[in-house]
Amino acid sequence: MLDERKLSVLRAIVEDYVSTQEPVGSRSLVERHGLGVSPATVRNDMAALEEDGFIAQPHTSAGRIPTDKGYRLFVDRLAAVRSLSVPERRAIETFLDGAVDVDDVVQRSVRILAQLTHQIAIVQYPSLTRSSVRHVEIVAVEHNRLLLVLITSSGRVDQRIVELEAALDDDTLATLRTRVGTATIGQRLPEASARLLDIVDQFPPEHRGIVTLVVSALTEAFSDERSDERVAVGGTSNLAQFGADFDTSIKPVLEALEEHVVLLKLLGEATSPTMLTVRIGSEVPYQELTTTSVVATGYGTEDEPLANLGIMGPTRMDYPATIASVRAVARYVGRTLDET
Repeated sequence: MLDERKLSVLRAIVEDYVSTQEPVGSRSLVERHGLGVSPATVRNDMAALEEDGFIAQPHTSAGRIPTDKGYRLFVDRLAAVRSLSVPERRAIETFLDGAVDVDDVVQRSVRILAQLTHQIAIVQYPSLTRSSVRHVEIVAVEHNRLLLVLITSSGRVDQRIVELEAALDDDTLATLRTRVGTATIGQRLPEASARLLDIVDQFPPEHRGIVTLVVSALTEAFSDERSDERVAVGGTSNLAQFGADFDTSIKPVLEALEEHVVLLKLLGEATSPTMLTVRIGSEVPYQELTTTSVVATGYGTEDEPLANLGIMGPTRMDYPATIASVRAVARYVGRTLDET
């Protein structure tokens, strides 16, 4: 374990290198950070940090830069995450409050996250298998047509028309609406689909054909997996300012952005909005992306995480600010979807 002074030196090296992109020397550390010790003492601490693999010298006569191990310790020992400013929080809230549906929320989220972090933002669409039924409405719109409206906990709205061979009387329609609601509201979509099948036999034979049509349409809506493997990506242009951070080429990063399966794996499994992961360099599960870091968290509610969002960028990033932005956007996205 490092003592507090060496941790302070490591912290100062990380902060300076992130800010300047230049290897950091002992004299500049003393001048900029008021460490309270001489440059010679700082050099000794830097030698110990280098021996332990936390910093490295990119070339002879240069200062030192953090290694993946150094960044990892820096992140693990963060005393506090930088709070977002009032204008930043207001910008997130105002921008997301104007969203009209799930697609709009996701697209707005990826844009604001890229703007705040100056990194590549990745937002996974809410997983239907994790969503539950918030509301189902069945409305007679014409003599032989029913409009089915599904609203899920993720804010998704699905409307479907069912063509009938004969009209339903008002009492049967009211009974159908009640039994569908009782079977599905509050249930996760897979469970709701299974419970719907049980209501067909609750109706007299002359109505079961119509009820079956309605149940089939709703079951199809519940199992529609169009959004489960979708992600939105924003801020790709931010790569231009970090070209030197990706060794010889940013091509592997650009290729990864075209593969949604890769991006989903980078974000990980949505477990809880209170859990945030930071994977640095070699911790990223793709050999081609070992010059990057990924900061990700879930969004939704603690009891019902819907999906993940996060950022990908070079290992040389402002981790405290990035973590704060990812957490804040996830919190606002979860709240916005709950109110949509």
